[in-house]
Amino acid sequence: FDWLCVDMEHSSITIKDIPMLTSLIEKNDISPLVRVGENDPNLIKRIMDCGAHGVIVANIKNADEAKKAINAVKYPPMGTRGVGLYKAQGYGNKFNEYIKWLKNQSIVILQIESLEAVENIDEILSTKYLDGIMIGPYDLSGTMGITGKFSHPKFKKTIKYILDKSKKYSISVGIHSISTDPKDFKKYSSQGFNFIACSLDTIFLSNSISNFMKKIK
Repeated sequence: FDWLCVDMEHSSITIKDIPMLTSLIEKNDISPLVRVGENDPNLIKRIMDCGAHGVIVANIKNADEAKKAINAVKYPPMGTRGVGLYKAQGYGNKFNEYIKWLKNQSIVILQIESLEAVENIDEILSTKYLDGIMIGPYDLSGTMGITGKFSHPKFKKTIKYILDKSKKYSISVGIHSISTDPKDFKKYSSQGFNFIACSLDTIFLSNSISNFMKKIK
């Protein structure tokens, strides 16, 4: 994998788990990103201090919320994050290196998961220091009253609208593809998505077990 998302929104993972997980992921030359369910500056600051390469912030609806998330990741003058000396900064031994890394390589991805966000997509995409947006297909389709119906014309039209807007602002746009079928990955890639969250560890695992059991039965 190029990157892995540690999910603190829809799991029992807590802040105590983040230092260990970021270390394990980094040792395999993979970028660890952490998804948070709330746009909480203190939580985001602590996650970054624990060694995350960036955050995916759920359910951003407007420019003010976008700025709040970005400010929580970046040190002044780019943002408003408080300075601490923990794992990410080498416990103080690599602080200068971290400042340079944070400025040039830290990642802020905002999830587009509601019709309100779609209506405000121009102001979200024009937010300074934004690295990318990611569509949450289930929640976005849910706000349309068509939960999980990704082939619905209304949903497809909205996806295309977001893709076109992202291209206009030269902002990376991704999506969470729940399926483990490579054909779905290729479909999203051909549509113009330039990063894709591929399924879930639990789904990969359960599919593997199911296939194994079918064969031995």
